[in-house]
Amino acid sequence: MKKKTTIYDIAKALNITVSTVSRALSGFPAISETTRNAVIATAKRLNYSPNRLASALKSGKTHIIGVIVPSVQAHFFASVIHSIEEGLKGMGYRVILYQSNESVENEINGVKTLLEAQVDGIIASMSLETEDVSHFAEVIAQHKPLILFDRVHDELKVPTVTLNDFRAGYLATQHLIDRGYKTIAFVTTSHRVKIFNDRLNGYKAALKDNQLPLIEEHIILGGLSIKDGRFGAGKLMRNHQKPDAIIAGDDFTALGVIKKLIEINETPPKIGVIGFANEAFSAYITPTLSTIDQHANQMGHECAQLFLKMIQQENPYKQIDHIILEPALIERQSTEIRN
Repeated sequence: MKKKTTIYDIAKALNITVSTVSRALSGFPAISETTRNAVIATAKRLNYSPNRLASALKSGKTHIIGVIVPSVQAHFFASVIHSIEEGLKGMGYRVILYQSNESVENEINGVKTLLEAQVDGIIASMSLETEDVSHFAEVIAQHKPLILFDRVHDELKVPTVTLNDFRAGYLATQHLIDRGYKTIAFVTTSHRVKIFNDRLNGYKAALKDNQLPLIEEHIILGGLSIKDGRFGAGKLMRNHQKPDAIIAGDDFTALGVIKKLIEINETPPKIGVIGFANEAFSAYITPTLSTIDQHANQMGHECAQLFLKMIQQENPYKQIDHIILEPALIERQSTEIRN
């Protein structure tokens, strides 16, 4: 049987100390880039495979981080995960992914499972059902970094990366008003999740600032899905005072709204439609969907940087940062100026 390559073999090949090899492979900042690159190249040439279990037992670190998201089917969350991985792999970290599928029970199990796997920290976006956040307290109690992104909770005193969702709701509404729409409805979730409440409040503020009426029947609270979008649009278009534009809680809901409007011959931009997240499909459906970009890649990058900052502190919660990104309007066919 061929002898397994060790860090001693790499050190011998480069005529450097074993400790230098170990530090270079673990991303120790004091090691020069030239030495680090030489060690990595030699490790690859010699087919070196680190004994992660031994390393974890010695250091108390597994170099694994847990990420919990509502669903990887959403391009937004997939993009955040990709950026987190890209931001951490250079420091030797791997990611274990757990999907809650919008279930708080699954989320609780996810936190438990990841802690049992001895992850060095958790980055999470909460499910729609999450109201009691006590299951996240164990992460903090174990003195491990916990970072929340997108969907956060004020009770958890941890670092966060979010969008300015009030501004996002305001921006979407103002865009429709600027395009000539006057009676604007909103289809969103009934769950009490901060980002969706903030978007709804932004919508209300924009209507008020433009002296447009807030019609309670034009706010449809339900779920966030293509099915819910179809249902919400159908209900709105049966209203005695039909809206001339609809804001959807996310792009999947907006897709359902568009499908229903096409069925009843009210194809956008005859009725304006705008969503949130800038999902990949939004640029390819007919009509193309106007949306609010949530900067998924930047959000993932900021999460990774926060984690790296936290693990360098004796107390990971010594400084609690809250990073707020500004939304960007993506204008497409669904909100074009009507003839």
